[in-house]
Amino acid sequence: MTTYAGNILKMRTEFADPVRYFLPVGDREIPMNDLLGREISMRFTGQINCIACGKKTKTSFGQGFCYNCLQTAPEASESIMRPELSKAHLGIARDMDWAREHDLIDHFVYLAVASELKVGVTRHHQVPTRWIDQGASYVIKLAQTPNRHIAGVIEVFLKDHFTDKTNWRDMLLDKIATGIDLPEEKKNALQLLPAELQQYYCDDDRVWEFRYPVQQFPGKLTNVSFDKEPLIGGILSGIKGQYLLFRDGNVLNIRKHNGYFLEVEV
Repeated sequence: MTTYAGNILKMRTEFADPVRYFLPVGDREIPMNDLLGREISMRFTGQINCIACGKKTKTSFGQGFCYNCLQTAPEASESIMRPELSKAHLGIARDMDWAREHDLIDHFVYLAVASELKVGVTRHHQVPTRWIDQGASYVIKLAQTPNRHIAGVIEVFLKDHFTDKTNWRDMLLDKIATGIDLPEEKKNALQLLPAELQQYYCDDDRVWEFRYPVQQFPGKLTNVSFDKEPLIGGILSGIKGQYLLFRDGNVLNIRKHNGYFLEVEV
């Protein structure tokens, strides 16, 4: 038995067939694919550290921040969830140096199938990590923009026709919409945009496909959290998105627990 201890972060991924996952625990990483079919135990010590400033916090906000950093850290700004609210192109941001590296760079608007067809936005250097984190099965790029704001505006236009959320339950139950022609949907989406936004159309028609390390999908799901259960574990049967799937139907969202101090036994 090997024990790891430390604050965790969302799993690092590598695009492969299937996707490879690595769980950061303190200054070490656990190669999670190697644990499929094996029993693991994860105990929450009660300590949470903010992923921005490192200070201890009783409650984690926005997937890993203390309350102060939620209000002030650039990586917790409102434009993270709503790209159209980015004002970096106007010279307005919580931290302009950070914004120049994260908002004032090329972004992709994409169509993805994780459960049903959805629209989303990602920074160019987050391809394909962002899609893997969402548990997407198929993805195609729709538009390429020079900043986050324009990508967000395109997404807003398309929200009337596509969802911008992933149904995580359907995704983890492998209830994936079938018969979707992504290149055709891409052409249709272009026609929904006003002329001034059509100029950002991306002519890359590659359909990305992802297969995840899952031995068996659960018949039903029970969402578990360290906020309610300090000890979580069982036989690991799969990994998809940022979720661990256990043989008994329990599923654990790792990203939700960014900054939690765990003792992991494998």
